[in-house]
Amino acid sequence: MEAQDENSLYTTNTNPYKITIGVCVMEKKVKCGSEVFSGPMGQILDRLQAFGEFKIIHFGDKVILEEPIERWPICDCLIAFYSSGYPLQKAEAYAALRKPFLVNELDPQYLLHDRRKVYERLELYGIPVPRYALVNRNVPYEELDFFVEEEDFVEVHGNRFWKPFVEKPVDGDNHSIMIYYPSSAGGGMKELFRKVGNRSSEFHPEVRRVRREGSYLYEEFMPTGGTDVKVYTVGPEYAHAEARKSPVVDGVVMRNHDGKEVRYPVLLTPTEKQMAREVCIAFRQSVCGFDLLRCEGRSYVCDVNGWSFVKNSYKYYDDAACVLRKMFLDAKAPHLSSTIPPILPWKVNEPAQPSEGLTRQGSGIIGTFGQSEELRCVITIMRHGDRTPKQKVKLKVTEEKLLNLMLKYNGGRPRAETKLKSAVQLQDLLDATRILVPRSRPGRESDSEAEDIEHAEKLRQVKAVLEEGGHFSGIYRKVQLKPLKWVKIPKANSEGEEERPVEALMVLKYGGVLTHAGRKQAEELGRYFRNNMYPGEGTGLLRLHSTYRHDLKIYSSDEGRVQMSAAAFAKGLLDLEGQLTPILVSLVSKDSSMLDGLENASVEMEEAKARLNEIITSGAKTTQSNGSPAKPWMVDGAGLPPNASELLPKLVKLTKKVTEQVRLLAKDEDEKLAEKSSYDVILPYDQARALGKTNIDVDRIAAGLPCGSEGFLLMFARWRKLERDLYNERKERFDITQIPDVYDSCKYDLLHNAHLNVEGLDELFKVAQLLADGVIPNEYGINPKQKLKIGSKIARRLLGKILIDLRNTREEAISVAELKGNQDQESTITKTVKEPTPAKTEKESTSSKTVKEEQDHQRISHIKMEDTRRNSFTSDVSMDQEEDDDKEIKYRLDPKYANVRTPDRHVRTRLYFTSESHIHSLMNVLRYCNLDESLQGEDSMFCDNALERLFKTKELDYMSYIVLRMFENTELPLEDPKRFRIEMTFSRGADLSPLEKNDSEATSLHQEHTLPIMGPERLHEAGSYLTLEKMEAMARPFAMPAEDFPPPSTPQGFSGYFSKSAAVLERLVNLWPFNKHGNTNGK
Repeated sequence: MEAQDENSLYTTNTNPYKITIGVCVMEKKVKCGSEVFSGPMGQILDRLQAFGEFKIIHFGDKVILEEPIERWPICDCLIAFYSSGYPLQKAEAYAALRKPFLVNELDPQYLLHDRRKVYERLELYGIPVPRYALVNRNVPYEELDFFVEEEDFVEVHGNRFWKPFVEKPVDGDNHSIMIYYPSSAGGGMKELFRKVGNRSSEFHPEVRRVRREGSYLYEEFMPTGGTDVKVYTVGPEYAHAEARKSPVVDGVVMRNHDGKEVRYPVLLTPTEKQMAREVCIAFRQSVCGFDLLRCEGRSYVCDVNGWSFVKNSYKYYDDAACVLRKMFLDAKAPHLSSTIPPILPWKVNEPAQPSEGLTRQGSGIIGTFGQSEELRCVITIMRHGDRTPKQKVKLKVTEEKLLNLMLKYNGGRPRAETKLKSAVQLQDLLDATRILVPRSRPGRESDSEAEDIEHAEKLRQVKAVLEEGGHFSGIYRKVQLKPLKWVKIPKANSEGEEERPVEALMVLKYGGVLTHAGRKQAEELGRYFRNNMYPGEGTGLLRLHSTYRHDLKIYSSDEGRVQMSAAAFAKGLLDLEGQLTPILVSLVSKDSSMLDGLENASVEMEEAKARLNEIITSGAKTTQSNGSPAKPWMVDGAGLPPNASELLPKLVKLTKKVTEQVRLLAKDEDEKLAEKSSYDVILPYDQARALGKTNIDVDRIAAGLPCGSEGFLLMFARWRKLERDLYNERKERFDITQIPDVYDSCKYDLLHNAHLNVEGLDELFKVAQLLADGVIPNEYGINPKQKLKIGSKIARRLLGKILIDLRNTREEAISVAELKGNQDQESTITKTVKEPTPAKTEKESTSSKTVKEEQDHQRISHIKMEDTRRNSFTSDVSMDQEEDDDKEIKYRLDPKYANVRTPDRHVRTRLYFTSESHIHSLMNVLRYCNLDESLQGEDSMFCDNALERLFKTKELDYMSYIVLRMFENTELPLEDPKRFRIEMTFSRGADLSPLEKNDSEATSLHQEHTLPIMGPERLHEAGSYLTLEKMEAMARPFAMPAEDFPPPSTPQGFSGYFSKSAAVLERLVNLWPFNKHGNTNGK
């Protein structure tokens, strides 16, 4: 063989001398002696030795620690790196004496032990790092003027870091890193540490204060979607990257059947490759590992580890050995050729890497689909889980303490309103309220005025709400103080007058918290999705997600119950463990502009409610006149019971009966409270910890107390408010907008408080349900055309985003198919070129045109990088302005290194968690869009059977959802509209009556206060075909246009793999070497 000839000439004929490589590292890092080197180091050194050009000398601990450097072996090239107990200064002295070629220079290794110096060096070279600040202490617990800690932020030299933020010890060898979470997400702290067994982090819900015993670095928390990227360089021209599950999510280490941590190779963007080169040069460490955070289209280096090798990758070992060989030859024998021999010389028989059989499965919902179809996209719009009733207390206050509190938090402006949400603010309000609440219950004998009695009881209610749970974590209480009346008073110590408020309106909003049942529902539904929504992978979604072939984004509205539902669903979907706070912060993005608010349709909704009131009070006898009996959903007020006007007085009567029952329960509790000091805090239940529970509190149930955090006093306040608001006795007027609230309270108490045996509750529920089933759907439009108008205003932005998701998935799939087709045509040419040099990477092939283009691109990226980094630090863009997914960065699995049979299978998942209003609105647009004048003559996207079932579905209950799945038929031509089809399903959610007694499953679930979620139902006839093209055409008139979304936050210097740019597409052909026999890839 030619390679053997070359080696024999080198070692015998011309120069029998071999290049000696000294391995001067601690034995714990490289096992030696009679054994062959083990682990990555051994694999690579074995390969180097197999070339026949090198002699490996291992120094050993005894020599390194005990022998003087003059007696150390002499070598041409030295591998030396610091680890615990290593004499770095001694190694430096040896290097100065013998002057070997150093793979990793020794002096810069001191920098790696101080995180401050690491970040300074990274910044010096223009490498992006997270925004950070340093707190240096000379002695433990030293008080520093420039360091301020408040409940939800720390401030260093005026630089504020809002929670969540990261706290790192400055000592690089101290791996105890803390993440502190905001009170709005439940608070607490997560400690990250080096892996211990299957744990890499622990969550501590009770820790809220930062450490003060040393010096720390504080930095912005970067949401990375639950994935970390580890980059490994071998010289400045080679970088290998692997993704792993981030320890910030649940702290459970994913391991394979051999017990090794699961990591998957991923492709680096050109900008990231340039960053890898710069890290290598900045620290003068050829073999170097560092951590990369990918956040909102940008990448940041957050840690540099020094000497690191990839584990368990034979392809990487081949590459690393070839790169190191070239490095050694260039340094010590530049006259020799470093060309890779046509067949690599080592004798190691690589074991066949196991690959699991991936059997295609049916959808699990509608049955099987064609073998040529690939699932490309799953879009789900979902309502939150079971919650406590939403409540509001309004009272006018004139007390000086409360008015002063308002001025304290509104900056002293007498006419400005104040919102109190933080723990400090609410504690101030609680302190003031405790002083103002009368110590004894105001009876008729002590208060002659009914208004005084009501005011005192409302204050008591405010106090009870604020004391609920024992502390102010969570996202479920807020207070508004709005000034109503003012007087002018003389200014203190000066002439003139100033205004001062003398009366204000206090509005306390509370409740609406996700219950233990809501969390359980969300988690179980996540598990169902994991196993049933993703066909084609033997292990469901998990295998797809962990191998970087699943692009997941989760969006939530601003409401706490919605955010927590999203986090619990993600926990079930991705098989996570532990509490919800870290999952929420790591994986869920808030987008209130898309998933909150009804302001756009408020006028139309008021019109619908007025017409609804008219129909109900008039007897609803004429509603059939403008609709067809064949399509009962086309009439005004469809679904209302014909005797609605007769049911209203019955509803009021039954509500009074239930309220009186609860009043008697509350009376006993109130009298017990009055006996205690007003400063005794009742701590019946911990609200924040309740968010982490999946089971009911059996102790409270056994004690005869209401479920959850509500006491009898608040339960009575809830019912009494409903009784007063439902019917105004003075004006003899019903308020039909209260019907859904009565139904909501009824259903909640039947499910969670059945053990209290409130008489008349079941009867009230039946009446309230009849009315609510008619009222709730009609609040979003009294007939289909009005439903369409209101729905399009509420869901316009959400529908626009869904169309963008689908369109991008299609364009990416087509781009990939075209590129793969081009590559397949050229495969015979490329195969003959590439086969002789199997270990050569794209970075080593410096002669290729594409790599030159890529390097040019990198240089441009580097010039712009500093500006990009500065912009990323100074721009405070909210989720409302988040990228529209139009040009998202595409992060991919690297198929060259991946042990995956279908590396080009790729699925995009978008989950949108919202409230009932947005689910109704979106459903109304999808089913009635064909009624618009611009679409005259078109059939509905839903079949008549589905329209009838939707009409009979009175309630889109907790955890109801709409799923759109897009499939690509890879056998059809790219231009064929039928290549991409949409499948739509929906679920009614937990739509089972709490009075249900017959079903055995219902009974068992009822005992746990948790109703089951109904399975998905088809919205098309079996065998029908809804193309993406048709769906887009019908939905587009009601969706926000893509151009109206804010511009994407794509980093400068990188336009995304699937830009229309021909240069980028050409570059992609070489960046992404597709598996020739795999399926067409799409995202």
